[in-house]
Amino acid sequence: MERLWAPWRIEYILGPKPDECVFCLPADTGEDEERLVLYRGQTAFVIMNKFPYNNGHLMVTPFRHLSCLTELTSRENHEIADLVQACTSILNQAFSPHGINIGLNIGEAAGAGIEEHLHYHLVPRWTGDHSFMAVMSETMVIPEHLQSTYSRLKPYFDHVAAKA
Repeated sequence: MERLWAPWRIEYILGPKPDECVFCLPADTGEDEERLVLYRGQTAFVIMNKFPYNNGHLMVTPFRHLSCLTELTSRENHEIADLVQACTSILNQAFSPHGINIGLNIGEAAGAGIEEHLHYHLVPRWTGDHSFMAVMSETMVIPEHLQSTYSRLKPYFDHVAAKA
């Protein structure tokens, strides 16, 4: 029998669940690496998913705590669109995926895990990445540790910040 090690999952399983919204960031950037925040813009930011579907699973979300696309200001909407475009470029450069799923789930019925705070998902995909593990065992294999992925992606987002 082979064993699959996912040591970061124990933190979620045993750890306390936050009462506050995980997407409502403090103004202080001191926790950004721990929170996996890659970039802070004027009205929106990019964060890695702590429980990713694949390596490089990113989320783009507004700073404001809102739950529906129709609540975004024009400025927020434009910055989010620009960040989704930048993330797509960065994921292509850093991971060379065969494709990228980009999605927004509004409401629990649509699949939103955190429905109170709007967030776009960008998930790099590779042909065959849903092997027998995912199909037969309902197990996802994430081959790179989150901190390694963060370290790999952060310089790309520092470059985006320098251009802003």
